[in-house]
Amino acid sequence: MKKVLILANNSIGLYNFRIELIKELIKQQYEVYFSLPEQVDDEKVQLIIKAGAKHIQTHINRRGINPFEDWKLIKEYKKIITEVNPDLLLTYTIKPNIYGTYAANTINVPVIMNITGIGTSLTNSKLKKIVINLYKYACKKAKYVFFQNKSNYTLFISKKIVSHDKTVILPGSGVNTNKFIPVTKTKEDEKIRFLFIGRLMKEKGIEEFLDAANALLNRYENIEFQILGPFEEEKYKEIMLKNKNKQIRYLGTSNDVRTEIREVDCIVNPSYHEGMSNVLLEAAAMGKPLIASDIPGCKEIVEDGLNGYLFEVKLTSSLEERLIKFIELEIEEKEIMGKRSRSKVEAEFDRSIVIDEYMKIINNIVKKGDKNELI
Repeated sequence: MKKVLILANNSIGLYNFRIELIKELIKQQYEVYFSLPEQVDDEKVQLIIKAGAKHIQTHINRRGINPFEDWKLIKEYKKIITEVNPDLLLTYTIKPNIYGTYAANTINVPVIMNITGIGTSLTNSKLKKIVINLYKYACKKAKYVFFQNKSNYTLFISKKIVSHDKTVILPGSGVNTNKFIPVTKTKEDEKIRFLFIGRLMKEKGIEEFLDAANALLNRYENIEFQILGPFEEEKYKEIMLKNKNKQIRYLGTSNDVRTEIREVDCIVNPSYHEGMSNVLLEAAAMGKPLIASDIPGCKEIVEDGLNGYLFEVKLTSSLEERLIKFIELEIEEKEIMGKRSRSKVEAEFDRSIVIDEYMKIINNIVKKGDKNELI
């Protein structure tokens, strides 16, 4: 039986956005292993194991920049790859992409790398030059490099990080349109509810969301702003704890975001950068209007004025303007926006598109039986 090893940096992302791919690999008689920092008793890890994959815990600090810590990670990856001896390695996010590819190359295991987003490390970080050079090496050694939007692909090509002949542009991670479907709210009232879903950190635009909320709550009584997600940066925990405004609600975290998405009127994503926003894809699949930053990874999903609105990234006044436009729409206009969202993801972002592309290339690499064959 052919083996596929997956390297990722968190169980939630792997389960939420890759479980269908894992199931398809197993269905097609691949033995699947997955490496994550979470322990075996983690809820999402258990769900992936139940699907038939084998778990390997790996110690990875996804936001750390300690070189000694990263060198340990490379050695750990090399040990895992040697022991599993996979026919193919799939990697997601920056450290698994770079360090996993380096480790795999030392023992001639082919790699399909997925650029899930570029973050600040490739835009305005002090580490920009180092990260570019690391990615150049990794992309040179990878068999294929998958991108989740055209902008990230263009950046890598323009900086000569990767050659065009080994690239594939996917519609993000896609969305399971059979799982995320339009559902009627359990309670109807006159209140208009906006929902932010994401890690609470500056780069996700949480400050702009809160500033816009506070400004508009002085103007409208029938609105509510909800926040769903874990605290990535501790200062936002204090902000939420001190919040006394009942129209700004922190919902904590969720095991199934469909529950929270169902009960709101609009999803807001004020992020500074995205690969392809899974939050927007899932909300659109559930027939919700969208308001998002006018950035790659959001503007492919939001058609301004049709299924939602785009606003200037990092600009609270621009976000406020779009929120007001939505608030003042007639109910029928909001419903039409939601229907357009659903139609768009069905046509362009169904997860089956992503899985089909993966399986075509995986089968092409593995079933040739030559790990070392060049593209």
